Amino acid sequence: MDLNELTAHEILDLVKSGKTTPSDVNQAVLKNVKDKDKNVKAYVRTCDDAELTTPKTGAAFPIPIAIKDNICMTGQETTCCSKILFGFKPTYDATVIKKLKASGALFVGKANMDEFAFGSSTENSCFGPSRNPWNLECVPGGSSGGSAAAVAAHEAIWALGSDTGGSIRQPASFCGVVGVKPTYGRVSRYGLIAFASSLDQIGPITKDVRDSAILLNIISGYDEMDSTSINTPVPDYTKALTGDVKGLTIGIPKEFFIDGLDPEVKKSIEDAIEVLKKKGATFKEVSLPHSEYSVATYYILATAEASSNLARFDGVRFGLRKQPSTLRKSPIVDMFEETRDAGFGAEAKRRIMLGTYSLSSGYYDAYYLRAQKGRTLIKNDFDKVFTECDAILGPTAPTTAFKIGEKSDDPLSMYLSDIYTIAVNLAGIPAMSLPCGFSKAGLPIGLQIFAKNFGEETMLRIAHAYEQATEWHKKKVKL
Repeated sequence: MDLNELTAHEILDLVKSGKTTPSDVNQAVLKNVKDKDKNVKAYVRTCDDAELTTPKTGAAFPIPIAIKDNICMTGQETTCCSKILFGFKPTYDATVIKKLKASGALFVGKANMDEFAFGSSTENSCFGPSRNPWNLECVPGGSSGGSAAAVAAHEAIWALGSDTGGSIRQPASFCGVVGVKPTYGRVSRYGLIAFASSLDQIGPITKDVRDSAILLNIISGYDEMDSTSINTPVPDYTKALTGDVKGLTIGIPKEFFIDGLDPEVKKSIEDAIEVLKKKGATFKEVSLPHSEYSVATYYILATAEASSNLARFDGVRFGLRKQPSTLRKSPIVDMFEETRDAGFGAEAKRRIMLGTYSLSSGYYDAYYLRAQKGRTLIKNDFDKVFTECDAILGPTAPTTAFKIGEKSDDPLSMYLSDIYTIAVNLAGIPAMSLPCGFSKAGLPIGLQIFAKNFGEETMLRIAHAYEQATEWHKKKVKL
């Protein structure tokens, strides 16, 4: 097996025993990027800064990593895959980048994404779509599609994504890798270019559960630069990987097994339940009665926050600026309008308009305020289930990866791709996706595990026990 196909913990063991070096691993990854990324298009730019790509003596985690293009790195162009941020080079590091640098990480490059994280397929990137390594005619999911594709194609050992409504978990499902959305406030959002500030979370995308636990250890923790960061101790997540699920009660929401769930996905989830039963877990049917309102609630709240957050991109301080060719209103207003019209893509414009409408006078109470009340009901559903269950289990996505272009003209159908992931962000709880099967067409299927606030240890414990009892995570893409 090539070095770039190994997990981070396998590489660390080899480095520790003197059987390989971080430089050898990095070269293997970079060679694979050169050979394969012209087809996968996981990256929008690779890193050529020697300070970021040269292994440092004695580094704890000298592992090549892909970074989603909405996470700021000093001096590295960060565009959120939007024309409006072309040329923007942050003057500071996101907190997660500081933590990775301190760990000795090697930065491969910035990964492709849906513009400002608006999408479920990575087709909304101004650089064009990434492709699913398992089938290049299919999407890798979104919005962290480039990060997931890079890990699946062995163009990075692990990656960082961000998850606002499923943007780590859904692409992890589509690409056959592991994706973790931590509890809101567990990982600092400082330096993450905001989509919806009350929903966004940075998290790991990796090849197996142990790697997710290791990377979560590196990036977690309180940060005074993030007012939503929670000051609570961070456990060593790797200690939760015992392989033992005896005594745990896992809830199965009846609302998740409805019309629209692909039969192959349903069968894989049912098979996963049987595996965990044999390992000693107890299952019970539970109800999340307000989950049917999660998509509607999310697309009011998320677009409202997006319209507010994206107001700062006006051509004045950074990024693109379009000077008006003719005077219509005033030089400054014309510049704002032309810059935003040229800089934002169709989906960004759609979400800005939706959000502005729901916040406008006369509609605030009818839409935004009502959605906030709906969010509370959704969170209460989870709280109730967690009084009787240690975790919740279900599908990550209703289908496997769809063809590129298949849903481009149907935004509502695209939005429904996240029907099983959105409620997690509204509630703020942690969740993760890991491989649990493949369709007859050879596309990965994802199993989703939810836990209560700061219950990542339980979630990882269940995921690891399932993973160790199956072989799905060992299947490798051969491009």
